Amino acid sequence: MKLKHVITFLYLFLSSALFLFLRMEPLIWGSFFINFVVITYITNYHLNVEKCFSPFLTSYTIFTYLFLFMAPMIQIDSMASNNMVFSNAFPYKTLDILFTNFLILIFNVVFFCSYVFLKSKKQSEEFTNLPKNINRSAPLQILIIGSLSILIFISNYEYIVSEIISSVYSGQEGTSLAVLLLKKKMLFFIPFAGVVIAFRYLKIKKKISTNTLVVFWMFLLMIVILFVLKNPLTEKRNALGPIYITLIYLFYPKIINSNAKFFLFLFSSMIIGFPLISSITHLDASLSELISNPDIFFNNLIESGAVLETFNSLHYDAFANIIATVDYTKAYGLSFGYNLLGSFLFFIPRSIWVSKPITTGKEIGSHLIDNFNFGDGNFNNLSNSIISEGYINFGIIGVLLLSILLAFTMIKFLNWFRSGNDLKEIIAFYFAVHLIFLMRGDLTNGIAYFVGPLIGVYLIPKLISKLLK
Repeated sequence: MKLKHVITFLYLFLSSALFLFLRMEPLIWGSFFINFVVITYITNYHLNVEKCFSPFLTSYTIFTYLFLFMAPMIQIDSMASNNMVFSNAFPYKTLDILFTNFLILIFNVVFFCSYVFLKSKKQSEEFTNLPKNINRSAPLQILIIGSLSILIFISNYEYIVSEIISSVYSGQEGTSLAVLLLKKKMLFFIPFAGVVIAFRYLKIKKKISTNTLVVFWMFLLMIVILFVLKNPLTEKRNALGPIYITLIYLFYPKIINSNAKFFLFLFSSMIIGFPLISSITHLDASLSELISNPDIFFNNLIESGAVLETFNSLHYDAFANIIATVDYTKAYGLSFGYNLLGSFLFFIPRSIWVSKPITTGKEIGSHLIDNFNFGDGNFNNLSNSIISEGYINFGIIGVLLLSILLAFTMIKFLNWFRSGNDLKEIIAFYFAVHLIFLMRGDLTNGIAYFVGPLIGVYLIPKLISKLLK
């Protein structure tokens, strides 16, 4: 039996169990069933019809299934023990849930139609796998990137050490967001580009020479620097997942180089790996405390509920936050693109743009604190899905527009993924994994946290290559 048939069986078995054993009102059950039919159709297309490897559609289907279908059904079933409120403190209301499922329905339908249509129209020469060629200046490019990586490591040594030995989730006080983005999301990604170029060079140039020896040692050096800069003690899961999964694709592509393989891998990672990594990255303890008392980690794992309770936590609050966003627009109206402008112009400092909008996640978080007594009244930095982003800006029209924009972006990166350019392929695959974070939101952070790696992994090495020519 083929892997895709096994996955299809397990998918249908799990979904059937959800519908048979979870308790819901008939109308709400029906609305989830309609959305299930749509996402199942998309999943079947992806696993059984789509010929090319498209990790982007894998991420889309898994996000939609887990965050907008499975998680809210589990949350609604357990409402009796939670005083009929979601994890974000928003109360259970039948009409709100039905309307949210309607928004999800139209987003999925329009997205999928746009994806299939644009894919059929964009099959240009760039859309085929080209032979991998090594530029003559590649060894010098690798040497420059390696030297730049060493310089980045040395100049940030104290910062890196303080990140490792201090509380993992405490963050760096007194450091501006712009500086952190520049440092952690762009400069710290430059060694990643060097690892990609060096590894692909060594795969093709198998004969031992001065160039291959230099490239080999630079490769080892850069991968050590990369692991020091990007590990669970210094980085949050929104970057760790894309980095390490992309490295798996780089070093062992056979593990995840088909739609079925990647679907199974990513689904398992989200169900098991995501809660475990979260237990590390959200652990408020220093490295010395972890070494002296390892039980801190295991106790945190048990207290957090890890795998069993994760679907009832704020990690899976996408559905509930769509409902909260709709409620927010009833009170304050639509932003008519103002929030969207802030997302795409995230790089403009607030000191220059005084009226720059706060992120949608924080805006909705504050709304929940003020009106529904969410949390302790201090934490308002919630996620906010791409559907919420579309609705808060232009209502239903915004939901339709962002679904088309997402499909267009995915097809663009699918072209990059199959272009034959090593860096385009890798940054496109990184985007495919990052897509889950982007869709979960909010959009400002989703865009900002990808633009940095795009510059560090693709644009800076490309600039170096052009200068060498």
